[in-house]
Amino acid sequence: MNSPVLLALGSTLLCGTFATAGLHTYASGKAQRQALVDRLAQTGHHTVGRQRRFTGVDQRLRRTQLGRRIQLKLSATGLDVTPGEFFVYMMVTVAALWLIATSLLAPFFGPIAGIVGAWSANTFLNWQRQKRIEAFINQLPDLARLLANGTSAGLALRTSLAMAADELEAPAGEELTVVSNQLAVGRSIDDALGELAERLPSRELIVLVTTLILSNRAGGTIVGSLRNLTETLEERKETRREVRTMLSEVNATAFTIPCLGVGAMLMLNAMNDGALAKVTGSPLGQVLILISLGLYAVGFVVIRRLGKIEV
Repeated sequence: MNSPVLLALGSTLLCGTFATAGLHTYASGKAQRQALVDRLAQTGHHTVGRQRRFTGVDQRLRRTQLGRRIQLKLSATGLDVTPGEFFVYMMVTVAALWLIATSLLAPFFGPIAGIVGAWSANTFLNWQRQKRIEAFINQLPDLARLLANGTSAGLALRTSLAMAADELEAPAGEELTVVSNQLAVGRSIDDALGELAERLPSRELIVLVTTLILSNRAGGTIVGSLRNLTETLEERKETRREVRTMLSEVNATAFTIPCLGVGAMLMLNAMNDGALAKVTGSPLGQVLILISLGLYAVGFVVIRRLGKIEV
């Protein structure tokens, strides 16, 4: 009688002891990890990342060609978004635009709105990448100046790059930190700087990278070249700002024309309820709508091309 009772009591006590020890170990490890994270965050060597969403979609997407293309574009934009998160957000946007166009205009416009949503997502990535490139170009004179000062002080090029990464703000600081980390694990200066030029392509950066690579291969001082390059970059920076200001009206016109077309369709459908559904109910009306939308798209592209001047 007593034997099963004692066995049950002993098992309960043993399980309780193990559970208490496990909870104590878990709490202690969690506290130590949090203390380590806080200490590293105070020294600036660690940034606590946010919790990622849609990890399953992200893992599957990274194995595909589309996922690799999205990852390549995201790495050049500086956005804290995974390919899976971006893909899910894009699909939600496409579905929302599809439903809105179907309810406000006509079912015929649903697929068109979905295509426009996917194109807009790709355009947004390109715009973010170009924005980051522009910001990096604006920091190139300061970067060349810091490298010239470090080289004139007798520092090696690797050390000068690491110093510039600490001194400059984003995006130059972040990109140079990546270059410094690559150099620290054994990559050559040619490969690290060449990858930087591919990630953020621009004429100014290519000139700077070529100067650094040639000087590293041939040896000798590069202080004079960097100081001359700093003055040239400053002049190009002012020229680019003036050109961008003069072309702002042209770029605004390119976006205004398609908005006028969409506004006209909405106004027509509001004045005569179901007018667009009647127009798109026949093959001829669908063809005419597609031709008009194509003309608006051609006008947008042509105006953007006219307002694009390479400096």
